[in-house]
Formats: sequence, C-alpha cells, structure tokens
Amino acid sequence: MLKEAIYHRPKNNYAYAYNESTLHIRIRTKRNDVESASLIFGDPYDWADGSWNYKKKSMIKSGSDDLFDYWFVEIQPSYKRLRYGFELRNQEEVFIYTEKGFYNEIPSDDTAYYFCFPFINKIDVFDAPNWVKDTVWYQIFPERFANGDQKNDPPGTLPWGSTEPTPVNFFGGDFEGVIEHIDYLVELGITGIYFTPIFKAHSNHKYDTIDYMEIDPQFGDKETFKRLIDVCHKNGIKVMLDAVFNHSGYYFPQFQDVLKNQDKSIYKNWFHLKDFPIVTEPIPNYDTFAFVSSMPKLNTENADVKNYLLEVGRYWVREFNIDGWRLDVANEVDHQFWREFRQAVKEIKEDVYILGEIWHDSMPWLQGDQFDAVMNYPFTTGALNYFAKDEINAEKFTNIISNVLHSYPTNVNEVAFNLLDSHDTPRILTICKDNKEKLKLLYVFQLSFTGAPCIYYGDEIGMTGGQDPGCRKCMEWNKENQDLDLFEHVKKLIQLRKENSTFTANDIQFLEANNETNLLIYTKTDRELETIFILNNSDKELDVEIPINMKGKNVVDLWTGELFTPVSDKLHQPLSPYGFKIFKVGK
Repeated sequence: MLKEAIYHRPKNNYAYAYNESTLHIRIRTKRNDVESASLIFGDPYDWADGSWNYKKKSMIKSGSDDLFDYWFVEIQPSYKRLRYGFELRNQEEVFIYTEKGFYNEIPSDDTAYYFCFPFINKIDVFDAPNWVKDTVWYQIFPERFANGDQKNDPPGTLPWGSTEPTPVNFFGGDFEGVIEHIDYLVELGITGIYFTPIFKAHSNHKYDTIDYMEIDPQFGDKETFKRLIDVCHKNGIKVMLDAVFNHSGYYFPQFQDVLKNQDKSIYKNWFHLKDFPIVTEPIPNYDTFAFVSSMPKLNTENADVKNYLLEVGRYWVREFNIDGWRLDVANEVDHQFWREFRQAVKEIKEDVYILGEIWHDSMPWLQGDQFDAVMNYPFTTGALNYFAKDEINAEKFTNIISNVLHSYPTNVNEVAFNLLDSHDTPRILTICKDNKEKLKLLYVFQLSFTGAPCIYYGDEIGMTGGQDPGCRKCMEWNKENQDLDLFEHVKKLIQLRKENSTFTANDIQFLEANNETNLLIYTKTDRELETIFILNNSDKELDVEIPINMKGKNVVDLWTGELFTPVSDKLHQPLSPYGFKIFKVGK
C-alpha cells in the first residue's frame, strides 16, 4: 500500500457529526490500492484488565476520483465521544493507521495512538435549514424578469426586449412583474426564488449599493415587496435576497463623504484606504471588488461597519420575513464577521438559509458557524465540461463528481446550491451550443443530484445569451417564442424530484462510465428505494445492458409511467441519441 496516499483528519469532511448522535468517518487511500477498510473504535474511557475495549466495523467504498478511493462508515457512539483508527487490507499487507502512524497490530495499551473525536456537542453540529433539501430555486435578475408597473420605470427605460442588453440600459423589470407571473413559477414547480440585489443602487445589476435599507425605486416600494413575499409564501415559495457586504457602491453616502472630506471624513475607517487624496483612476488607491473603483471594499472589522451590516441582515428578516441571504464575494469578507452575521440573523429566524458565493474549496466556511452552503461551482464545472462542452469523458466526469461529494460532509452536500449558469456566466443553452437534447440531459443530472438545484430565469424556455451582459436578456413572455417542450421537460423532472426521495438522496453510485460510448449509469438509493439513471451523452443510438439484476422485481419507468417485471437476469434497453431512462426498482 502507498502510505503517502492515505489521509484522514478529524473535525472536517473526513470526520464530522451528522447529527447529535451520529458520526460520519471517511478515509482516503490510493485508487485500487486497498481492498477493504475497517474502523477500529471505542470509548476512550472503556477499559478492562489494562486493555482498551474496541470494536471493528467494515467501511464501504463510497467513491473514487482520478487518484484516490474514499471509504465511509457511520456509527453512533454510546457516549458521544470516540477514539478511532483504521485497519487497511489488500492481498499483500495489513496496516493499522492511527494519528501516531502505522502499526502492524492494533495497539490496545493506550488510546493516545488514535484519532480523537472528543464529544458531539450539539452546538457544533452542522445544522442547515431542513426545507432547503427539497427546494428547487429559480434565479431572477429583477430588472429583466417582467415589467408589471411602468409608473416606477427609471428614466430612459426601453420597451421590453426591444434591444439587446447592455451594462447600462434599463427595461423596467420590477416586483409587480414577478407577482403577475407567480402562477408561471408555480406551474413549473419552483419552491424558492433567489433575487439578485434589490436595494437602491446606481446600476441595472444593483451590486453597487447606495442604501442597504431601501428598495430601489425602479422595483417598487416596501409595501409592494411585502406583498411579493406574502404571495410567494402563500404559493409555497421561499425568498432569498442577495447581500453585497464585501463592498458598497460609489454613491454610498459614507464613501461620498470620504471623497468629499478625505482624511477628515468620519467614515474613512469604513473602507480600506491606502493613501490620500483618494484616486479612482486608472487604478484606485483603495481596496475594491476586483479593480472596480465604483465598488470600494468595506472594512467589516470596523465596529461601526459591522454593526450597520449586521442590522441590515436582521432588518430584512425581521421586517419582511425573507427566508435566505445569498452573500456576494463571501470569501473576501473576514470569517469573524460571518460568524456574527449567522448568529444575528438566526436569532431572528432560526431556519434562514445562508448561502455564500464562493467558487473554490469552501470547507473553512462550512464548519457550522458561518454558512449553510455555497454556490456549488465545482459541480457546475464538471457537469458543463461533460454534458455541454464534451471536454471530458465519462470516467473523468464521475471522478469529478465523486471528488465534489467527498469535499464536504453529507449534511453540507444535502443543502448545496447546484447551478448550471447565472447572471455571471453564459446561458446554459448557449454553452450547449444550442443543442437542446444535451440541455435536457443536463437537467436530468442536475435535478437528480443531491442538494438544491437552481434554474436561471428563462433557461427553461430555451433563452440564450453569452457572457454578461448577453446572459441578462429580458424574459421572453411571448409563448410563440418559448420552447414549451423544454419547459415541460423541466417541469416533469421537478415533479419527479418532489415525488421520489431518491432524487435528493446523497448516496450516488456510478455503475458505468463508458469512455467509448459516453454512456453513464448511476443509482441513487434512499432506505430501501433504488432508482437507476441511464444517460446517453452521445449522438449515437445505443443498446444498453443494465448492470443490475432486476429479474422478478417491480420496475417503473418513471418517465413513461410503464410498470414491468423483468423475466431475465439481463435487461437490455435501446437508448436514442442523448436519450435517458429512469427506472425505480421495487422489491
């Protein structure tokens, strides 16, 4: 065995409390190097006759990526505390792996050899809102979804969809427009809306906040927003707002005071200023989002800034009963601020969803003291590279997804925010080079994956668009220009997701990833239920032999509703180009 590849560390994604009584423990080994793994475990204070009392439990191989295998076991310690190690075997060797290294036999004269999970403290258990697991999000860019009240249109507003979007034009989208189309979202099956920023700002995207306590007048007033929240909640739809706490806008009054009074400003410590006088171009002499001079970075370590922003977080939850905060550029804000932010908003509403915009490995933010989830861009990248772009083969894709699932604890994966595109990326159909069948296959995978899927407004009817601003077109409301077949496809998948718990389950096993045919087969299980997904990510028709013996079992084709009982050990299924099958297997 290659010892250098073996890795474990407690209190992160390798050992964590799934709930108040259950521990999940993982270990990583070199791919195809270990044939079996077992957990050696016991209470650190359980001794008899001078020897530590321990137990052994077999681990399952929960997945693999390019380099490593991952092994998993779930246990419920008698006294919520644990010392533990691992027994690793192949045909040539047996090793005992502990915190202190490798041994040939199980040490029982001292528990100090072993890894330690000192105690499952309730307050340390990652506890995200349970409702998120079953939520299907719909991202709305408010300026471009629907214009329901022309009286609040900003100056120079253009007729709806009359021209291509630019960084500076306006079409008058507002809250009234969303209210008028709630029935559309209900029909699609949406149960959560994520709004990009709604607060008073200069731009059409509103990421340059002027006033965090006021609605931008082009969207409506606070009464209209309250009515929108009420309409959403009555229709079973949660509402999540976008908070831009990393930076303000150029016209934020406090920053304007700094520009006016320079080093005499009482707000000079609200920002990361390097020198005076303030210089905005060509490169600002103060920290900003990227190098955008109109987005000065806020100093969240300053007590006044912190108190102001924490009250913003509390205010919209307390006064308007919103259900979540999406946190823009979350990785550039200090961890202590986010710890206090979590406490502040959860004191108002315990099950508020806190979602961070982080594009990379986010484990430091997902320890239970800061965010409930992050935008799952590693999932996005893998799915797009395989289904949309044909840049990787089936095996590489399964390795990426396995790595994604093992990067975080299961209870984090269950509430991850799984998107295919957004206001920051080209639209998904454009990424698919306008191949609708590929997009349909992508939706099968996204909507059968653990976590909370998000659909960017208009994708479900075939809207296209390149990188910003092209991805921010006006929503197409003329049914003659909507792809209603694609709409029905997404609608049906969402309904199947609601009706079948296996779709949201964390347990996914890849049975086949064929690099020659681009055939992908995986199963998802939840308790005694099992669903088999067969995806043909190729332009060729395939005859597929299903690698599971379903003889004599009740099988339902979830897409067609057909019920059948295979009479042979082997089941063959024809699969059209970019076709798929979804079988629910009973006893």
